[in-house]
Amino acid sequence: MPALSDSIQFVKGIGPKKAKLFEKLHLRTLRDALETYPRDYEDRTRITPIAALGEEEKYCVRALVGTAPVLRRIRKGLELTKLTVFDESGTLPVTFFNNKYTAAALRVGREYLFYGAVQGVGRARMMVSPQVEPISEGTSTPGRIVPVYPLTSGVSQKDMARVTDAALGAVAGDWPDPLPTALRAKYRLVDASDALAAIHRPQTLGEVEEARRRMIFEELFLLCCGLQQLKERRRADEGLLFENTGLERFFASLPFESTGAQRRAIEEQAADVRAGRPMNRLVQGDVGSGKTVVAAALCALAAQNGYQAAFMAPTEILAAQHAETLAPLLQKLGVSCTLLTGSMTAAQKRAALSAIESGEAQVIVGTHALIQQSVRFARLGAVIADEQHRFGVTQRAALAAKGQTPHTLVMSATPIPRTLALIMYGDLDVSVLDELPPGRTPVETYAVGENMRQRILKFIDKQIALGGQAYVVCPLVEEGEMNLKSAEQHAKDLQQALPHRHVAVLHGRMKNAEKDRVMRAFAAGEYDILVATTVIEVGVDVPNANLMVVEDADRFGLSQLHQLRGRVGRGERKSYCVFFGADKGQTARERLKILCRTGDGFEIARADLAQRGPGDFFGRRQHGLPALHVADLAADLALMQSAREEAEELLAHDPALAAYPTLRERVERMFAASGDEAFN
Repeated sequence: MPALSDSIQFVKGIGPKKAKLFEKLHLRTLRDALETYPRDYEDRTRITPIAALGEEEKYCVRALVGTAPVLRRIRKGLELTKLTVFDESGTLPVTFFNNKYTAAALRVGREYLFYGAVQGVGRARMMVSPQVEPISEGTSTPGRIVPVYPLTSGVSQKDMARVTDAALGAVAGDWPDPLPTALRAKYRLVDASDALAAIHRPQTLGEVEEARRRMIFEELFLLCCGLQQLKERRRADEGLLFENTGLERFFASLPFESTGAQRRAIEEQAADVRAGRPMNRLVQGDVGSGKTVVAAALCALAAQNGYQAAFMAPTEILAAQHAETLAPLLQKLGVSCTLLTGSMTAAQKRAALSAIESGEAQVIVGTHALIQQSVRFARLGAVIADEQHRFGVTQRAALAAKGQTPHTLVMSATPIPRTLALIMYGDLDVSVLDELPPGRTPVETYAVGENMRQRILKFIDKQIALGGQAYVVCPLVEEGEMNLKSAEQHAKDLQQALPHRHVAVLHGRMKNAEKDRVMRAFAAGEYDILVATTVIEVGVDVPNANLMVVEDADRFGLSQLHQLRGRVGRGERKSYCVFFGADKGQTARERLKILCRTGDGFEIARADLAQRGPGDFFGRRQHGLPALHVADLAADLALMQSAREEAEELLAHDPALAAYPTLRERVERMFAASGDEAFN
């Protein structure tokens, strides 16, 4: 009997050459095949009469072959085989492209199941390149649920069926179940063997749903167990003890009244740093919620305990802005603030590096330059990473490694539901800034169609005439998208329409130094309009900019549009935001209306997650989590919450999972595959 560790090359009909192709799907062993789940299912149990067929959908038809297949060679590399099938309700032409062997095997007068897409209407209607299965005599309920697996060039669905059949044979009903029996009973989950059989060879779509629910819970439970163990291990590490955590002087030095949410987050981090273990905290809040004040408080705590603080920002201009904001706040407390970026002159760098190594520089703000080998800290006690999704987990760890387990604060301006944040950021505790400081005026928001183009152009001109500035944001143009204008083309068109205005352009292909130069010039008022791609989503404050126009807004996520809107409304001028795209259909109009209705980033994020799922929502964020095969971190929030609570309860009684060897082995395997050293 084959073992799950066996190579798939030994499966009949596969062999070494085809096994090499399977490696592109990360599929080498029978175990891999078992854990490669179908991406979809074809329901061939629902038979549709020919007369009831619609258009542009896949259908399953039970019909007799009425005419013999006729082969036509259209040109080199293109063969068409045509025949006609019929049932009691009507006839249907069937066309096969470059598949003469399947067509040639069909016999006139024999009954088959044809599953495929229907094109055209009326007399032009036909089924194109269907899957065909013969019907045995006396079969009353033909058809089945057919799994559809992810493929790569040279690997067919038949090949996938062969290897999954072999893998299911190797299990033979004896698949160790990682979920405790009590947990399966509590949530009414099918056992592991039945779930695997139903995922790969279901009898009904209902079975698929039950199996999927079980697999999702299992995956999230394993994830939560691993993350909880990581968190506990890191809590067990000895950290720096900040004994002096009084913040009366800090609060008194602020030129404004802090919000209740800011005070709560600051007190949470003060409790962390005096606990004697490394703090790992995420502070997330809406655009303009005052996260920098929370970071400043940590800098002050580090300085008053004789330690340095390092603040890492994703861009040079943002690092400079943070330094400009922090310096006057910290100066009142007698704390020095030093900037370190890649574009500084050699002399400036030498002076900064010397001050950092001697300890004279107490708070150091910089970019990736902070993690270079030449940077040596005298006594690094706190690390702050701004906009975590712009940094990999490794970069945060590299900076932390420059001190003796320093306290770490991560700041994110993407508001996401707390439960999801706890999972996305794994080992971090979470503080939420859920109120805005007083004085932030709401940005008046409009969703418009192309018919408003000239009026908006005049509105841009009017706002500039009143002393303001405008952003115009365009989506990234993918290859082959002929109907969209690039940022450069938009800038040219605007300059032509408003020749008396100064227009600049900013896009991702520009070098960092050039981006910084343009952004600084715009901030200094040298340009009236900045046309950009989303490189300004997380960017510098330009208090004078009071108008944001987003082209093709239907192509952006709601949270991304909310972030872009947050670029304006930072000064005293009344601010406006205009989204083009309201004429792109009802869905686009309803999505954009959400932004017109509310300025609450958390509400917008919930709507965004519900509509698009986390793949789009988080984009290319490096969150360092193990890969999930079936669970969807956004869509499965309720199951995730349950899985997290159960994992915490189980580990509270059995931190090493000693009583659950199968569960322990599966958790270790999941995290080892993600490259987490704690499990290797």
